[in-house]
Amino acid sequence: MKRLGKITGILVAAFLVIGLAVPARRAEAAPVVGAKAYVLMEASTGRVLLENNRDAKLPMASTTKIMTCLLAVENGNMDDIVTIPKEAVGQEGTSIYLREGEKVAFSDLVYGLMLASGNDAAVAIAIHLAGSVEAFAQMMNEKAREIGANNSNFVTPNGLPDDNHYTTAYDLALISSYAMQNEKFCEIVGTSKKDLAEDDDSPARYLRSKNKILYQYEGGNGIKTGYTKAAGKCLSAGAKRGNMQLVAVVLNDYDMFIDCMALLDYGFEHYAMRQVAEAGQSYGDIPVEESLEGSVQTALCDNIYLPLTQEEVTMVEEKVNMSSSLAAPVQEGEVVGVVEFSFGDIKAKSNIITISSAQRKTYQFYLSQILQRWLGLSEQAG
Repeated sequence: MKRLGKITGILVAAFLVIGLAVPARRAEAAPVVGAKAYVLMEASTGRVLLENNRDAKLPMASTTKIMTCLLAVENGNMDDIVTIPKEAVGQEGTSIYLREGEKVAFSDLVYGLMLASGNDAAVAIAIHLAGSVEAFAQMMNEKAREIGANNSNFVTPNGLPDDNHYTTAYDLALISSYAMQNEKFCEIVGTSKKDLAEDDDSPARYLRSKNKILYQYEGGNGIKTGYTKAAGKCLSAGAKRGNMQLVAVVLNDYDMFIDCMALLDYGFEHYAMRQVAEAGQSYGDIPVEESLEGSVQTALCDNIYLPLTQEEVTMVEEKVNMSSSLAAPVQEGEVVGVVEFSFGDIKAKSNIITISSAQRKTYQFYLSQILQRWLGLSEQAG
């Protein structure tokens, strides 16, 4: 029995030594990604959590349609009925098989664009919104500049090959993150299937998304796949857990789904939207000139969250810009300053507001002061 106990102790000790020698779990390190370029981004702040070759200008195939869909939801009327133009019919590659002269609801074209990756739907949307593909490409480029995607150039609404049609992993993540702030866009790209009923003008269409992120990844809520021989496999993958929306973009990546899932895993395991300030926290009193109360109380207007590791929370910097004094009257809820919270390049702002009011001293107030003084003097004289 003693011998058995001794052997057991040796084995336990050996296991402990081996355990200590085992390297950290793979998730603790950045995943190995085979993409020619990739970016992992937190959507609300644009913070880049992981990247490689982020600014390389590359073709992006049908992930182009993220911009097309964004412009459609921002500028189009989903209830419009679109007469399909000749230019949209018979587009190369994936399609929803539109017919010239067919009348289709604009909303159906947008779902056909994103779920079935309809190249014909993209052209129909472009012509409906801008009058021509060329004019729509100009809209795409103007929107890209507005968003800050300055290293992209759009020529087509569908991503079919063109030497002057390109983006970067960073730009596509930026565009995707911007688009995911739009509720209608999120609804569309988060839909895995949609059936369009047959009517007198159109056949039934059964739209199915090929984006495995939607049904194989916890919290998966978008966005778009793409493939051409020139671009390789491309994916912008979105996932949301709690209040953190991540976007993983890979360009020219044979294992695009596996790699995007690994990137998203890394993001969710290492980062969270951590609260760095709370709505209602005091920023002190501000004196109010010529007021009855003398001052008003102030507080932060919003809760502030930033995508941070646990260790980074204490490194957040706070910059306050607030009025030093006010003039009466002051109402509760007035903006009297702003606070900026920052960590590196990421920033979030909130207003400082008044949480009390201050009334102006009136003629009656000054009259009462005079009377009180006079009465006080009279009593002393008596």
